[in-house]
Amino acid sequence: MVSRLLALAATLAAGCGGQGGNFRAAVVKADITPSGPKWLAGYPARQSTGTHDRIWHRILALEGGSTQFFLVASDLCLFSPAVYDEVAARLKAEAGIDPVQFWWAVTHTHSAPEVGPHGLPRLMMPERYKHDYDREYTAFVQRSLVEGVKEARAKLAPARLGVGTGFSAANINRRARDDRGRISLGLNPDGPTDRQVGLLRIERADGSLLALVANYAMHGTALGPSNLLISGDAPGTVTSYLEEKLGVPVLYVNGAAGNLAPIYTVQQDFRAAHITEFNVLLGDRILAAHRAIGALTSDVQLRLGERVVETPRKPGFGWDDDLKDYLRSTAGAALVRVPVRFLVINDDAVLWAAPVELFCEIAINVRNRSPFPHTFFFGYVNGWLGYLTTRQAFAEGGYEPRTSPFTDQVEED
Repeated sequence: MVSRLLALAATLAAGCGGQGGNFRAAVVKADITPSGPKWLAGYPARQSTGTHDRIWHRILALEGGSTQFFLVASDLCLFSPAVYDEVAARLKAEAGIDPVQFWWAVTHTHSAPEVGPHGLPRLMMPERYKHDYDREYTAFVQRSLVEGVKEARAKLAPARLGVGTGFSAANINRRARDDRGRISLGLNPDGPTDRQVGLLRIERADGSLLALVANYAMHGTALGPSNLLISGDAPGTVTSYLEEKLGVPVLYVNGAAGNLAPIYTVQQDFRAAHITEFNVLLGDRILAAHRAIGALTSDVQLRLGERVVETPRKPGFGWDDDLKDYLRSTAGAALVRVPVRFLVINDDAVLWAAPVELFCEIAINVRNRSPFPHTFFFGYVNGWLGYLTTRQAFAEGGYEPRTSPFTDQVEED
């Protein structure tokens, strides 16, 4: 899988040698905080009793060369790829935006409302989904996104772009191992982690800051199931802190967090979760790294691409009727179709994204073998098809491989 993904990225980069310049950008925020109680995603079924902090769509529009690209980062846990497909179809019909131009990421907070049909989570954990989904709130979230993307495109203006990286120790491996070698959800300080922060800094033509994209792998689970207040969790807290410090919208895009938790995790309330400490552990690290980004440029070429990775579905694992386009039947097995997206920025950076909870070792492997100076993985993008783990994790067992729709072959595919 790694070699094929990098080959496509290199092919896209080879097309970046044409005329750049005239880079444009815009950013929009849309409040998606509900007004009343909602079913909260991520843990056993529970309804919200109020709001701790507001949740948002943050929408970034970029134009480089002849390519427009739209990145949305939402304070949500997850949604079915069918929900993404509905929005992508509306953007195509109403604005002429092709799906490959539109990435919809979530921060993966476990304290935000459910959105859309329950998809694969209902098959994995049916006890959590005995209720129907909230059609009114889902329509509101989708409508707000579509209108926000249109608004961002209308506001495109000359800009400059810079890419950089930082480091933060705000996460920890969550596959705890007992003295018999059994794996369970917890904290594993000896397990693999990915503590790189990936950054895109966007400035206006006059040099003032327009927006910041921060990519960091960490589950949105500082708060546990006893919390009933709507919140962006640690990712949302850090984002609000950064926006207060910088005075511009900040898009927090999660990474390969399938096996990574916040260092304070699944706590009963905000105090126990040390929620504001993440402003220091992660927020201040992002601020320092963004200040260190060197020269920005308006000479920007963007290239977009997609590769569909087909890999066997786990025997006995069901499927959702709304996701027929994500499954292909063959004579020997049913294959899950995982769409992997790419954005190449000049020859400086490649962003790749997939609708999965990827284990960090796989993202690190891709980054280490990448020919680009900067390689960032955007997780939880365009829906959710479950955990994509390593072969080793399948051998060890635990929650993620047990609930995954894939087999132990997926890492190689």
